[in-house]
Amino acid sequence: MTPGPIDILLVEDDPGDVLMTREAFEHQKIRNALHVASDGVEALEFLNRKGRFRTAPRPGLILLDLNLPRKDGREVLGEIKRDPDLRTIPVVVLTTSEAEEDIARSYDLHANAYVTKPVDFEKFVEVVRKIDDFWLTVVKLPHR
Repeated sequence: MTPGPIDILLVEDDPGDVLMTREAFEHQKIRNALHVASDGVEALEFLNRKGRFRTAPRPGLILLDLNLPRKDGREVLGEIKRDPDLRTIPVVVLTTSEAEEDIARSYDLHANAYVTKPVDFEKFVEVVRKIDDFWLTVVKLPHR
């Protein structure tokens, strides 16, 4: 049985990367709802349903960039994984960094996966498809 669509929170400050992600979802005909937070503070407001995000859905998956304004992705990841209400949400770090220290630090902070963003659109579409296939088809996640 194929699970129904879920809400995905993309935490990304680059409008070009947001557009590329949206287009990758459309290209792959991914039915999941994509919500966008443009910085770390906004992401935590979304997740904690504060301010303009009072009625935000609980995402089933978070795609998190590391280099964000106001509060970077490492801080956001740390806060998510320390929060008993949020820590079960899978977080895939989706970033341009290939630095070993970023990879190690992300896993130290309990990221569920670390993926380097390809700059080529077709390769990016393939990465998005694989993330969708794995996290939303193969893996069993808790329903909350």
